[in-house]
Amino acid sequence: MILPKNSRLTPEQLAEVTAIVTEFGCKIQPIVGAVRSIYAIVGDERDELMINRLEGLDYVERIDRIQSPFKLMDRRSDLANHRLKIGHVTLGEDLLIIAGQCTIDPKNPNYYLETSLAVKEAGANALRGGVWKPRTNPYSFQGDARSLEILMDASRRTGLPVVTEVMELEHINLALDAGVHVLQIGARNALNYSLLRQVGRAIAGRTTAVMLKRSIHSGPLAEFISAAEYIAAFGNPNVILCPRGTQPQLEGYRNQPDESITPLLKEKTWAPVVVDPSHSVGKAAYVPAAALAAVAYGADGLCIEAHVNPPHGIGDDPKQAVTPSALAELVKRCRALHATLRPPAAARA
Repeated sequence: MILPKNSRLTPEQLAEVTAIVTEFGCKIQPIVGAVRSIYAIVGDERDELMINRLEGLDYVERIDRIQSPFKLMDRRSDLANHRLKIGHVTLGEDLLIIAGQCTIDPKNPNYYLETSLAVKEAGANALRGGVWKPRTNPYSFQGDARSLEILMDASRRTGLPVVTEVMELEHINLALDAGVHVLQIGARNALNYSLLRQVGRAIAGRTTAVMLKRSIHSGPLAEFISAAEYIAAFGNPNVILCPRGTQPQLEGYRNQPDESITPLLKEKTWAPVVVDPSHSVGKAAYVPAAALAAVAYGADGLCIEAHVNPPHGIGDDPKQAVTPSALAELVKRCRALHATLRPPAAARA
């Protein structure tokens, strides 16, 4: 990781640095920040001659070497001070609450608009809404691009940023053109490295964020973080890690709840963790306990399914969605718990 003495390298300096690392089989990936840019060395950075030549440049302040499977996402990298802001919430400082329907029904748009206004009133500061849906059964409702207009209308009416899942390049382009704030990569695509590369390329140079869900059949945590590295490697580090339960399921729950991995992730990466308790447990009655557990384990946010009339929802809403009144009580309890667990202001400074 190259830290320049000034806020960023000039084009001539970047060309010189690139030429040096190319000689050693590496490449440079700029990470552009609002105040300062850093430059990741992608490849084997252990060659002392390469490091010596870079450190000898008068415009380089220092080189930080991180020999890790995930150089950018590693908590020792210079991105450790990166802060991601979704709407008015800075993750790591305030608790982000994302809430809304699993699936937006294009035939009944008022349900989503009513739900959006209700979850904002309940304390949510971002909206979730499924436009395209991955389904095991090919005859199940797969989503509808018309729902994207409904999603963005809700965003305009509430003033809240929105999260929606994308599964292919066409979805990515449509979502970005519409102004979606956070692209979600779902559990079925969490290890789809081609899609992760496409998302990374698409959001390079943008303020758009990506919420990466943990694979249903996820292996070691390093695999999860390395998947995030695919996205960040194209220059946009606005990546959120989202545990959402894994398989095999725990009897009685939809999945094996995995909110307890949050402190383990935070030992390895600086990335914010937003837990999805709804998919972890799969039943509205269990969501409050799972959400509180996630906050107790140190989650930076929650992604909760909610619906003004769950029995009339489509997708997972009839089983998983909490009502706005239940959400309001849950948000109050989670924020109170989050406040008690935060370190004193002096310690955070």
